[in-house]
Amino acid sequence: MRCFLSVFLGMSLLILPNMACGKKASTHYKRLETPEDQKLTLGKVQKEIKIGMSQADVATQLGSPNIVTKDKEGTEAWVYDKMATEVLASDSSHAGSFLFWGWGGSDSATKRSQKTLTVVVKFDKAGAVKDVTYHSSSF
Repeated sequence: MRCFLSVFLGMSLLILPNMACGKKASTHYKRLETPEDQKLTLGKVQKEIKIGMSQADVATQLGSPNIVTKDKEGTEAWVYDKMATEVLASDSSHAGSFLFWGWGGSDSATKRSQKTLTVVVKFDKAGAVKDVTYHSSSF
């Protein structure tokens, strides 16, 4: 009986470590996201940016612009230019071992898409929003 228990425990120690599950993809995504990732969306621009808003209010809502320009009349335009690559991945794998023999395999698929959003906020001489234009694409 002792011999059987020793063999059973020995095999369990070889099999169990190979059956551990990895972290879920959602856990990894949470680690990658930051508040800055969620700041600029087309919906946010349409909802929050209004004619007459101050530059400070625009900066609070959208963050710092990528480009700031000034025309001949001295009025500023802020350009927000964002691009995102979204990768969806599905992976399944299986592995195990018995004593010194191992087996395993995996199947996977990925899908990649890109999105761009360019927002131009033009201010009047007093620093209030006078015009907002945007372009959004997805491919």
